[in-house]
Amino acid sequence: MLQVVDLTCSRGDRALFEKLSFSVQPGELLYVQGANGSGKTTLLRTLCGLSQPADGEVRWQGTPISQLADDYRSQLCYIGHANGIQGDLSAAENLRFGTCVGGADSHVDIAAALERVGLTKAARLPAKFLSQGQKRRLALARLLVATKPLWILDEPLTALDVHFGAIMNERLTAHVAAGGLVVITSHQELAVTGQISKIRLDS
Repeated sequence: MLQVVDLTCSRGDRALFEKLSFSVQPGELLYVQGANGSGKTTLLRTLCGLSQPADGEVRWQGTPISQLADDYRSQLCYIGHANGIQGDLSAAENLRFGTCVGGADSHVDIAAALERVGLTKAARLPAKFLSQGQKRRLALARLLVATKPLWILDEPLTALDVHFGAIMNERLTAHVAAGGLVVITSHQELAVTGQISKIRLDS
């Protein structure tokens, strides 16, 4: 279980949100909503341990993540606004590297994952030559092979067309159905079935 207790996050002297509390259970997707500047990205980065809160804490299975460090990070797959792609590596090399970060089996079928996101022809192409949409698809291909229980996703459907957006919605549905946990922000409409909760941050 992921639990947030009385969390306050600030930007400069301004509190983005205060005393925020919620929990996410296995088999649940939490949809974080709010206007631009309301603190959605800051919240997700705080859930990952990449940003520190002004007050309160984040707990994983009852223990503050500040105490768990790498043991906690080994349980999550985070995809933020940046795609986390190395431009000089090929698409296939990036995904192979991403399996280490995303918690995939070492024998995962890289070619099949790239085919699913329409990047077969670009498999050997340095990622710096990919379009923005292709780079986003490459980043999200990690979710096709990820085995970590907690996914934290910041606007994952950005730059995806309807077809590839549907593939990601299907993968999110499958992850939740298998008992995974998802925390997600999205300006695009989600088409995920299963246990879905929502919170809204006010700017």
